[in-house]
Amino acid sequence: MSSYINREVAMSFESIVSKSTNIVIISHTNPDGDAVGSTTAMFNYLKNRGMNVKIMLPDKYPDYLSFLDKDGSVLFFSRDQGISLELIDKADLIIALDFNQLKRVSEMECYILDSSARKIMVDHHPLPDNDSFDLVISRTEVSSTCELLYWLFLGMSTEIPLDVAQSLYVGIMTDTNNFSNSVSWQTFHVASHLLKIGVDKEMLQHSVFGGFSEGRMRLMGHLLLNKMVVVEQYGAAYIALSREEQEMFDFSEGDSEGFVNLPLNIKGVFVSALFTQKKDGNIRVSLRSVNDFSVNKLSRLHFNGGGHERAAGGRLEIPFESVGSYFRQALEKSYDQCNGI
Repeated sequence: MSSYINREVAMSFESIVSKSTNIVIISHTNPDGDAVGSTTAMFNYLKNRGMNVKIMLPDKYPDYLSFLDKDGSVLFFSRDQGISLELIDKADLIIALDFNQLKRVSEMECYILDSSARKIMVDHHPLPDNDSFDLVISRTEVSSTCELLYWLFLGMSTEIPLDVAQSLYVGIMTDTNNFSNSVSWQTFHVASHLLKIGVDKEMLQHSVFGGFSEGRMRLMGHLLLNKMVVVEQYGAAYIALSREEQEMFDFSEGDSEGFVNLPLNIKGVFVSALFTQKKDGNIRVSLRSVNDFSVNKLSRLHFNGGGHERAAGGRLEIPFESVGSYFRQALEKSYDQCNGI
């Protein structure tokens, strides 16, 4: 077994799960590949054991991940609030995946806190909220929550079913930007084993990184040509995506996935930001870096968020037209403090 999960931890998880009859699996708002991959992997793993389990997400996942939810059984709190509250009320176990603080589940937070169910967190982000959970399995050095789940499942069983393996592979593949960052030799070992189980790598690659809509491709071209701004002084770049542009290019949730990484392909650019205006006027912030610059610290200082050292996110409640100057000011104030992780 990997050093990420020792047998005592695996057996603690097994003990709590085996005594539960109504299990709810949750993840963070704006669910990404690791969130959807980890929740569907856990769902299928427990379902294969004959357990009563449901997935509940704060809001919709990107369309390109819908193949992991083939029967459309995932509940979205923003849309299915009535049935979601009933499930939380009946739950005797809530499993939280791929987030470190309950504020990441948005409007669900107060109901989860009020629930008398036992609570387990499995995650790989820094600074986990240990006080709100009965069991916390947190390893920040692992590439993704899905990689951590792989070792957890092996700690309880010698086999991983194919449907579970597929979800795990998607989570690992997306959270590492197709195995280009945050990977160790163990990550490739896990991926190799999942392929041996029968995961169709080519199909998953095309489903996640290909097959985009024409509108999404034209939007990407528009942003690179007309919206990307390079801040040479700090080796940084940013893109701001407005609601009007989203409507112009028939934007669907998830269409901007990966856009934040595009400026990092420019020689001399080591820090990148994507600002996406939401329907409520607030601004979603995505941050990436490829050197020793901590976007996690930058996000905590200026963008009401956090994450990993080289991949973080947050939110802003400022006029959309001010995001460029705000980003420059954040770099000016905190560049030296964030540089040199």
